[in-house]
Amino acid sequence: MFYDYHVHSNFSPDSKTSMTKMIETGINLGLKEICFTDHMDYDINQTDKFVLNYKDYLYTLELMQNKYKDKIKIKKGIELGLQPHLIDRYSNEMKNNQFDFIICSQHAIDKNDLYYDEYFKDKTQQKSYEIYYKTFYDIVKNFDDYSVLGHLDLIKRYGPYENSLGDSLFMDIIEAILKEVISKNKGIEINTSCFRYELPDLTPSRRIISLYKDLGGEIITTGSDAHCPSFIACKFDYIQSYLKDMGFKYICTFDNLKPNFIKL
Repeated sequence: MFYDYHVHSNFSPDSKTSMTKMIETGINLGLKEICFTDHMDYDINQTDKFVLNYKDYLYTLELMQNKYKDKIKIKKGIELGLQPHLIDRYSNEMKNNQFDFIICSQHAIDKNDLYYDEYFKDKTQQKSYEIYYKTFYDIVKNFDDYSVLGHLDLIKRYGPYENSLGDSLFMDIIEAILKEVISKNKGIEINTSCFRYELPDLTPSRRIISLYKDLGGEIITTGSDAHCPSFIACKFDYIQSYLKDMGFKYICTFDNLKPNFIKL
C-alpha cells in the first residue's frame, strides 16, 4: 500500500491540475491515502502568489473527502515555506486552522527564493549551503507546529553550479537539525522529486536518511511532491523496499497531526 503525503493541486500556482484529477489518478494507482500539501509561502521578493486562502482550501478538501470517501482517504495538509521572521505568524495560523499534516520547508532565505539566483550572488557555494542549513536549524529550534521537514537538502537542487556539494562538509549542522527534529517527536520525508529532477541521490540523501535512523528517528513519510498526475507516488515501490532494507519498520501517515505507524 502506498501513501503519498506531498501532493500539490492548482491551489498552488505552480500546478495546473485540479484536486479531482490528482485524486482520481491516485485511486487508479491504488493509493491508500493522498495528502494535499499546497504551498503557503509568505514574504518572498520574487513573488507574492504562493499564498493560500485557508477557508477555500479547507472547504474544498472537505468536499473531496466526502465525494471520494468510499475510494480513498484524503488528508488535509499544507507545505509551509518557513523563514525565521515568519515563525510566529505560522504558529498562530496553524493553531487556528485544522490540518492533519504540516510540512516545514525552507524555500527562501532573506526573502529570496532559492529557485532564483539572487540568493547565491556574492557567496561561495559552500557558504550558500552553510547559511541554508544553519537557517533551517534556527527554524526547527524555534518552530514546533509541523509534522515533518520537507526535502531537507533542497539547496542541492538550486544554484549556478555544475555539481552539488557533499554532505560531509555540513554533517555537524545536519546532525543538529535531525537531533532537534527527533527530540520534538517530528519526522522527515523522503521526497521522490529527486527522480523527476534526475538528481544523483535521494532527497534527502541516503547518508542523511541513514544518520536519521542511527540517531533514533522513526517518523518518516513518503511524498512525491507531484504537481501533475504523472508523478504521483513516483518510485514508491523502490523507496519502501529501500527503507525496509535499511531497517526501518514503518512509514507514517497522519491524522490531526498525530502520526500513525504503518508496518512496511
